[in-house]
Amino acid sequence: MTAGHGLRLRPPRPEDEAAFVAGHRAMAAEGFTFGLGYQPGKPWATYLEELEDHRHGRNLPAGHVPGTFLVAAVAQEIVGRTSVRFMLNAFLAERGGHIGYGVLPRHRRRGYATEILRQSLVIARAAGVGRVLVTCDQDNAGSRAVIESCGGVLDSVVTLDGKPPVLRFWID
Repeated sequence: MTAGHGLRLRPPRPEDEAAFVAGHRAMAAEGFTFGLGYQPGKPWATYLEELEDHRHGRNLPAGHVPGTFLVAAVAQEIVGRTSVRFMLNAFLAERGGHIGYGVLPRHRRRGYATEILRQSLVIARAAGVGRVLVTCDQDNAGSRAVIESCGGVLDSVVTLDGKPPVLRFWID
């Protein structure tokens, strides 16, 4: 069995709410936002509509760009997520990049992050993104290894507002 075998990226579904909220809570404990734009207590159907609008570039909140937010599922279980942005604004060009992904703590070290990024690159290319910017915190050795294994070439290190340094990689 290959690493990441059976992983599928797909939009969150109505039946995913409980697992998604649990994942959001688990990642928040590490200071990572799992559900972009999700706030506890927000009606799930409303959140799913917002994600669909985002994908089509409709009703975008200030500072947001069109993109798609997908969960990574293995045998119906959510193991992580990805956000693929179809363009960059100033913040994304400096710190966020085209793709932001995460693997839930109990599913790490199984090759899922590499497979999520690999599939996210296919989605970015299909949306017309030529060179893809992917970033990670300087102290995140696991994410750096994933980005490099998917063809990422270190471009620069950015430090802003006293936050930890961020590594910026381009994937051609």
